[in-house]
Amino acid sequence: MHQILDFLLKHGYWVLGAWVLAEQLGVPVPAVPILLAMGALTGLAAYSFPIATLVVLVAAVSADSAWYILGRNKGASVLKLLCRISLEPDSCVSSTRYWFKRLGAWALVVAKFVPGLSTIATPMAGFSRMPPWKFLTADVAGTLLWGTSIMGIGFVFRSQLEHVGDIAARMGKGLAAVVVGVVALWLAWKQWQRQRFIRSLKVARITPEEVLARLAEIAIVDLRSSVELELDGMKLPGALWFDRKELGLHRDKIPRDRDVILYCT
Repeated sequence: MHQILDFLLKHGYWVLGAWVLAEQLGVPVPAVPILLAMGALTGLAAYSFPIATLVVLVAAVSADSAWYILGRNKGASVLKLLCRISLEPDSCVSSTRYWFKRLGAWALVVAKFVPGLSTIATPMAGFSRMPPWKFLTADVAGTLLWGTSIMGIGFVFRSQLEHVGDIAARMGKGLAAVVVGVVALWLAWKQWQRQRFIRSLKVARITPEEVLARLAEIAIVDLRSSVELELDGMKLPGALWFDRKELGLHRDKIPRDRDVILYCT
């Protein structure tokens, strides 16, 4: 923490703004340590808390607005790209869409506190055609809540942060190895979960060629969400379609006199 504090003391607000901008654009550089350090420096009267808040607001909203515009104009390709590089590509779109349907614009307010949701929430807002004024209102509120709360923690616990920084400096490479090891284990666990889920589906899979050969004797149920359907840009000819979360509501529509093929992405 001492190194971060010294760096901020020398370079000031522009480092804070550049760091927050980069993180919100999707660069894997966590902004929380910088925000905590800036909060601590405002507590030491080295910088102004209101000005620091304004810097965070301008940087974050600028990045979020860029993602929002991309989402409105290139929604399908942008969401596909972001989900392809996410930790949970199989449920990326549907999970984000679920939170948007449940929370509406409030999803943007809480998004920055949820790892992974922050980057995809803003293009999803554009793709969902959220009105610009509504997006900006929610995004500004979320940014202010996120920035001031983390800097506020740094402000209140500035003495403790310096103590933690001293401990981290003494532990040196050992602490870094522990942190890297924990992150690596978590990533490996997430990957194992995904592979286990995929393997569980393989036993019940059928190839497109097999479906085509049996088209007259089977029923196809398309379980993609409406957002996934828009992203794929096509419907399956002759298939029944309803959102998989509403499967129970439409069970009477599924034929009982033939094999049923469920399709989802």
